[in-house]
Amino acid sequence: MFLSTPSDVWSAQDRDVDRMPAAQASAGLPAEAGLTRITALAAGCLGTPLAWITLGTGPAASIRGGFGFAGSDAPDATGFQAATPLLGAGGRRFGELRVGAPGARAAFDAAEMGRLADFAALAADHLEREGGACADGIARGFAEAAAFAFLAVDVGGTITFVNRAAETLFGYAPGTMTGQDVEIIIPPSFRARHGERFAGFVVGATSKLVGRTIELVAQHRDGTTFPIEFSMSAWTTDGRIGIGAMMRDISAWRARDDQLVHMAHHDSLTGLANRAQFDERLRAALEQGPATVLLLDLDGFKEVNDSLGHATGDTLLKAVAVRLPLCVAPDVTVARLGGDEFAILLAPCGDPIPAAATATRILDTFQATFQLSGHTFHVGLSLGIAVGGRGTDAAALIADADLALYQAKRDGRRCYRLFEPAMRSAVIARRTLHDELSHALEAGELVLHYQPQVAFDMGRVVGAEALLRWRHPSRGLLLPGVFLPALEAHPMAAAIGRWIVEEACRQAAQWRAAGLPPLRVAVNLFTAQLRAGTLAEDVMRSLTRYRLPPAALELEVTERIALQADDAILEPIRALHAHGVAVAFDDFGTGYASLSSLKRFPLTRLKIDRSFVRDVLTDRHDAEIIRVVLGMAENFGLEVIAEGIEGADQEAVLRGMGCHEGQGYLYGKAMSPTALAAMIRSREGMTDETEVA
Repeated sequence: MFLSTPSDVWSAQDRDVDRMPAAQASAGLPAEAGLTRITALAAGCLGTPLAWITLGTGPAASIRGGFGFAGSDAPDATGFQAATPLLGAGGRRFGELRVGAPGARAAFDAAEMGRLADFAALAADHLEREGGACADGIARGFAEAAAFAFLAVDVGGTITFVNRAAETLFGYAPGTMTGQDVEIIIPPSFRARHGERFAGFVVGATSKLVGRTIELVAQHRDGTTFPIEFSMSAWTTDGRIGIGAMMRDISAWRARDDQLVHMAHHDSLTGLANRAQFDERLRAALEQGPATVLLLDLDGFKEVNDSLGHATGDTLLKAVAVRLPLCVAPDVTVARLGGDEFAILLAPCGDPIPAAATATRILDTFQATFQLSGHTFHVGLSLGIAVGGRGTDAAALIADADLALYQAKRDGRRCYRLFEPAMRSAVIARRTLHDELSHALEAGELVLHYQPQVAFDMGRVVGAEALLRWRHPSRGLLLPGVFLPALEAHPMAAAIGRWIVEEACRQAAQWRAAGLPPLRVAVNLFTAQLRAGTLAEDVMRSLTRYRLPPAALELEVTERIALQADDAILEPIRALHAHGVAVAFDDFGTGYASLSSLKRFPLTRLKIDRSFVRDVLTDRHDAEIIRVVLGMAENFGLEVIAEGIEGADQEAVLRGMGCHEGQGYLYGKAMSPTALAAMIRSREGMTDETEVA
């Protein structure tokens, strides 16, 4: 249905519409009313009852500004239609302006199509202005709702627009930033530089900031500064330059990054520098000149962890981390490399003398005990020192210090050693030995020799100590002093220890089967056997397999094992002792922990160390120590055997003191099973020559 006719809207003023500026035809009217007026003028001017604007194409096309019909669908204009495109700035096509009639009429001539094009230009201008206003509204709405801060300034540096996020970011009340100079958000120390760059940008200089996201420092209304992420844009409107920026506060990011950097360079337990930072500082120092590395670790720390728990161990490490930096200057790097290993960097320093003085000061400082968690700790340290010149490889310098540390431990701990090239050769030899040991057991290169133990009263052999030997394929028969340190640290130590127990039991059974008097066979234990947790089962299995009574085997415990002993170690020894297996304490009297061990270990026998026996005839103190040990053993109900007897006069003195058994070169060196059997037969006057192997 038609709502109006051309004559209803046509007037003399409307007839002059083609002479009006485009902006005046629909200025001040609502968007849809403005378009409808243009289509009405077009219909009236061109003498058609219908006029409308089509936007888009196909199913998505829409009708706007319809004149002469109702509804949103295209009118019935099957009789006549004329159309011209709506073209905006730059040739942008909005759609078409159409006029028509239900009935037939003559086609438009060129003049009429020109008028239709004039009205299409009016409609396109209207749509373009409408779109610009809409886009501006959307942009402002988006900016106001955004979490990022938006700010725009003119060429004079005056703020022309801020959103609410910007006002909140900089601490200003709504509306109070607009009109102020942008320097209100720039710290004073940066304003001069900012002014120079801004002035250059206004006159056409290229700014490196446009299109980039960078980090800057901004100023809050209260004068405090904070880091921001800043992205700048520039544009030109009607020949005027506009400058804007998008910003956000990154204080939390910076704090997190600082924390991550700290975590990456510091030990989480002690707060000292960690290995990464130590390595970095060492490399930097060696690029500039000489540097010295001190490596140190705690003696016996593993036993603290094992016996008192990791929490106590951690507390001890923290206490060490507090005390250690007090031994050096404040600018010296002190680091925890891991576990109980610490490092100190002296730079620039290419002189071992101040390094040695530092090591001595550390050792003296750690003479004082630690009182922690209800326990008193005597913390011993071992230190290794290596000096490097400019250009020295950092990793190699640390490795040299580690070799010196290893040497300090081998030399008795609680001392320091300076790296020497010979240490590297020794390590290579130890590593070679370590690798060869891996094949020695499987290849049958390990054998046991036995040193006789004699009862003084009758001169009879009553026992034998099993001593490990290595028939090396190229170096011949090796004594334990050559390879035992490497073996004790070897992963196969526990397996070799089980083999020793098994082989000693087999040999004891073989001797008995050959008709020899029953012998007590003594076996030295490795720490690894006790840590493995299967000692009691291993020993009882071997005794059972060879049908030996438990008293036929004696387990020798060294002072080092005694110092490390906790309930986990003592339990299997107690269980074996309860079954009748003898337990001897070797080298008694040589260590400060020996007396306390008598209360903890289920002992059967004490072995007086050869160092006391050697000078028993000439050293009154050694003689008195032996006399005290014998008296103490009698009070404890323990048997005693003296080691290292080389002369009959030594045996006579020991017998006079009340000792009943001895072991040493006077009776024989460690020998093969066959040789020991022959010696026993000779001493016993036996004639049975049953082969023993």
